[in-house]
Amino acid sequence: MNRIAADLPLAGFTVVDLTRVLAGPYCTMMLADLGARVIKIENPEGGDDSRHVGPFIDGESAYFASVNRNKESIALDLKSPRDREVLAAMIAGADVLVENFRAGVMEKLGLTWEALHTANPRLVYASISGFGQTGPYRDRPAYDMVVQAMGGLMSVTGETGGAPVRVGVSIGDLGAGLYAAIGIQSALLKRSRTGLGERVDIGMLDCQVALLENAIARHSATGAVPAPLGTRHPSITPFDMFKTADGFIVIAAGNDTLFQKLCAALGQPELAADRGFATVVARNQHHAELKTCMEARLADADSATWSATLERAGVPHGPLQSVADIVQDPHVRARGMLLQASIGEDRPITLAGNPIKIGNQSGAGGFKRSPRLDEHRDRLLEEFGQHASVG
Repeated sequence: MNRIAADLPLAGFTVVDLTRVLAGPYCTMMLADLGARVIKIENPEGGDDSRHVGPFIDGESAYFASVNRNKESIALDLKSPRDREVLAAMIAGADVLVENFRAGVMEKLGLTWEALHTANPRLVYASISGFGQTGPYRDRPAYDMVVQAMGGLMSVTGETGGAPVRVGVSIGDLGAGLYAAIGIQSALLKRSRTGLGERVDIGMLDCQVALLENAIARHSATGAVPAPLGTRHPSITPFDMFKTADGFIVIAAGNDTLFQKLCAALGQPELAADRGFATVVARNQHHAELKTCMEARLADADSATWSATLERAGVPHGPLQSVADIVQDPHVRARGMLLQASIGEDRPITLAGNPIKIGNQSGAGGFKRSPRLDEHRDRLLEEFGQHASVG
């Protein structure tokens, strides 16, 4: 698939991508979706680790395909002097370098910020690692689950009194990738004023702490340690998942006005008049009683009926959808959030689209599939003044 990227925000910027697995590739995919040219440097011995993570279609990884669209691939041995000459030529003309090795690996390879900044003062050099480039944990390896645990997320996820639970997607990786993309674009904006690139240092643990939302502030204010509450919000009620006659529905009445609308829609005006439910604070103190009252009424009809009723009333709500439901959702489709790509021997695969809508860009369509390992080698070597036999 070809795309016309000239009108995308990052058109004209070149990114040398030394990342693998998830956090880094997710970052560089965001940059590529926004128009940057991303040259993915891979290990000649098998490429990106995620190429070997299933499921597979015609021997190609769906995992890899999900975060590597719009990129070019070349396999380079970073310990080979000849391959490093190729890499140096790429970096010399690049706007951005992104790497997600463990802290210290780039220094061992001689690819330090200081050396590359001297060679290309305009280069934005971004590092994504488990714990950042400083601090006592700097040299530790990390994966998403490690960061979810150490960053407090697992301690507030799950059912009350139950075991800690990992969030079902790799938010520790994805959060780091998104913060890295923000940091890189901020550094590019600063470069437009100063003419100089910057070092961007992203630690996955830092990002997870930042994503704790108000949990740290609540702990500071009350002294209480936030704990798992199931689907319930710690400070707002009703803000939870509720049983209906045939399943579940999520209802989020985040203020007094919405609660009054909810009570009217449920045909339970007595709840709105009850002093125990009169304010957000009061409802939060009596959340269990309120949920019992609401579920007794919600059991009278199915989720679809209640959804229609709540929609007419203007009460925020939603069904509990599976991934199979999401790919059929008409709004998700209308918003361009399902990308139809190809994989393997031109087999179809559906991927999540880009949620960033700028101007008339829909976030779907016109994308290039994820590259095969070393797919663009000859063209890249020709472009950077090397021969196809280098390596």
